[in-house]
Amino acid sequence: MKICQEVKQVYYNDPYFSIQTNGAELRLWFLTDDILRIRAGFDQTWDEASYSLVMTAWDSRTDSLFAGCRKRINVAPAALTDGPEIATIQGNRLKVFIHKNPFIIEVRDQDGQLIHKDIPDLAYRMDANGRRLHSSQIEETDSFYGFGEKTGSLNKAEKFMSMAPGDAMGYNPKETDSLYKHIPFYIRLNKCNGQAVGYFYHNTAECDFNMGREKRNYWHRYSTYRTDAGDIDLFLIAGPKITDILERYTDLTGKSAMLPKAALGYLGSSMYYPELEENCDDAILDFIDTTKEENIPVDGFQLSSGYCAIPTKEGVKRCSFTWNFQRFKDPKQWFHQMQQRGVLVSPNIKPGMLLVHPLLEEMKKKGMFIEASKDNPGMDHCAIGTWWGGPGLFVDFTHPTTRKHWKDYIKDNLLRYGCRSIWNDNCEYDSLTDKDAKVYFEGAGNTIGTIKSIMSNLMCQLSNEAIVEYDPDCRPFTVCRSGHAGIQRYAQVWAGDNLTCWDSLRYNIATILGMGLSGVANHGCDIGGFYGPSPEPELFVRWVQNGIFQPRFSIHSVNTDNTVTEPWMYSHQKKTIQEAIALRYQLSPLLYSLMARAHETGLPIMQSTFTLFQEDPATYDEDIDFFFGDHLLVANVVEKGQTTRTVYFPKAKNPKENFYDFYTRKMYRSGNQYDIEVTLDSIPLFVRSGAIIPMSENRLHNLMKEKTTSLHLLLAPDVDSQFTLYEDDGQSNEYLLGNYLKTTIHVQAAEKTRILFHHEGNYPTDVEQILLDVIHHEQAPFYIQLDQETLPHFLHRKKFEEASTGWYYSQSLKSVLIKYNNPKADHEVLISFEKFDMIGM
Repeated sequence: MKICQEVKQVYYNDPYFSIQTNGAELRLWFLTDDILRIRAGFDQTWDEASYSLVMTAWDSRTDSLFAGCRKRINVAPAALTDGPEIATIQGNRLKVFIHKNPFIIEVRDQDGQLIHKDIPDLAYRMDANGRRLHSSQIEETDSFYGFGEKTGSLNKAEKFMSMAPGDAMGYNPKETDSLYKHIPFYIRLNKCNGQAVGYFYHNTAECDFNMGREKRNYWHRYSTYRTDAGDIDLFLIAGPKITDILERYTDLTGKSAMLPKAALGYLGSSMYYPELEENCDDAILDFIDTTKEENIPVDGFQLSSGYCAIPTKEGVKRCSFTWNFQRFKDPKQWFHQMQQRGVLVSPNIKPGMLLVHPLLEEMKKKGMFIEASKDNPGMDHCAIGTWWGGPGLFVDFTHPTTRKHWKDYIKDNLLRYGCRSIWNDNCEYDSLTDKDAKVYFEGAGNTIGTIKSIMSNLMCQLSNEAIVEYDPDCRPFTVCRSGHAGIQRYAQVWAGDNLTCWDSLRYNIATILGMGLSGVANHGCDIGGFYGPSPEPELFVRWVQNGIFQPRFSIHSVNTDNTVTEPWMYSHQKKTIQEAIALRYQLSPLLYSLMARAHETGLPIMQSTFTLFQEDPATYDEDIDFFFGDHLLVANVVEKGQTTRTVYFPKAKNPKENFYDFYTRKMYRSGNQYDIEVTLDSIPLFVRSGAIIPMSENRLHNLMKEKTTSLHLLLAPDVDSQFTLYEDDGQSNEYLLGNYLKTTIHVQAAEKTRILFHHEGNYPTDVEQILLDVIHHEQAPFYIQLDQETLPHFLHRKKFEEASTGWYYSQSLKSVLIKYNNPKADHEVLISFEKFDMIGM
């Protein structure tokens, strides 16, 4: 076993610092003032061929592959001071202490706060099996979040987790490990000081994390990362705020994709429809028409792989890039009819090709498959693995010519029919059990066991490229089940084939929040459960009520009792389901703006409470309640038969901050716990002080064909706040040319409250009228002005509703309602809450 225990030499070798130890050389970069890279190179190859990073300070064989998104920077300044026992490297905000014997690395911030420290003897090791290990000092008061897609509670303190993605259909939502993603990144947050730091292990190999489950009396409490291959390549990301860490991590691995609006609507799906023996096309059209009859909004349809199940010599088999014309008579005409209905279709494709696939020989001649290892010769030098319907070969996306051929197959067999969205499925490569099978790896060669986690990312990159190459004005929409670090820049992802049960409803929330804390903002879980018996009525209602806040909202099933999960499946609950989905569409201006924010900053859409209230340790283990954006607290009911919901309202630094019931405007004090009565119709929502929540006042049934023409802005101006409302056409790439509209809404809370609107961009807004809904419990306004012109005051609600401009104070809601025609330019609304002595006037 190789153990780095003693430092022999430390020196600067531009652009990194070299640490020569008895076990291996380590290299340390000050990538930025807040990001350190520490790499232990046991193999001494120092290959920089990364598929994960979009920000680097070095050359890489993959630079041309990521020419459109990779940013090259210069390392941050830092100075080395060597000493007999400790060498120090001082940067602008971080200081590194290199203890020489025993060797450890210690990192402190500009205030002297310890943010990382290795464990002597355990820090950097390689065992006899070639696995590399890194152990870090932790405390009993530390919490750990992220790790990509995980089951169970959100806080992973004292957990042991593997990261070996696979097809986990019907997984236990509390215990199964791993699921479908490989994202070796986490955030450590300390309950005592409220400080956070991020750890990104830049490696594609299978790995595991021991977050203090193991305890040894010889050393301080520690966590351990262990990987099967590759270097220990740690990017240490300073905080202390979680939001800063997420922005910096997504600077490294990429911001979330800017998807078309349809991706945020209701995405209908079921394996039932494409598996019918004939006329699947008509059945799906009928499903879409039924949603309209039932007053259910819909924007997309996720087309399962039954459409490409064709007759072969071994029976009907799923073969990507083929069509079953008995099931889909005229794909081009069918896509056209779906488009006319405002529905974006995402057909399922897979990277495995059965040995009976009609295109197999053609693909083999093009050299598209992973090569067999010397111990398992496979077929014609191609590695064989288990696949849906029998043995198959697997596409190697690390080869440039294969990538070109794959895009050609997408264009020729999907896009030419009118398809403009792709669903990449079953791309974990876990059924190729020979991990020594060989991949091209941009010419350097490697094994699938080391590289397989990036295949899904490359597959999604190719889907997007194919769509844009075929139709340059079309904004691509790729859906994917698997993913490695950086998957957020390509696709909307979901947590695979979940089990239909109450535990899935409860624990899927933490799974989505954990993905948000791993840089993946656009994530969700199948609503109602994918695998198992149909959900009972109460479970289905609660699941939809929760699901409307998930960035990806899809009801998708393969029920084991021969049923199909659909919004109208229970007549007595149909109205409740309709109202819940209508609420999602009402909140779509907020949701679309949050996706645009994620695209720019990397911040989550669904946020854990401690992300926003990091100063309140009482939130650190909360994984059911969450925030939709920054100001809407969601406290869904996730337990069967519940009539009372206990809600904790996080404690804010500012004593002026409180929470208000979304529906009644009842006030709840920050830092307190309340029991809230609930019925089956209840979706407990609470508005945080400072809220600016844009909603559609006109009812929407489709996000692609319908626009918000009347904007409802819900405000709680107890404190100053700001929000950017984002608009564009929702489907083209014109936003890249400046054809968007960012309306920054700035609220200045005071006796004279000012609401300032500032516009940026060229997109002509669709909003014709604005309704301000301003929560103010203390009193009604004295007067209200729009750009210094006093608006008429109505004391009669009906007269206010009939007018186009004016204001009214709702005594029942304790809210000021102000409406006016949108000036479509920068403007200001002033609300005077000055006291007016009518008697003494």
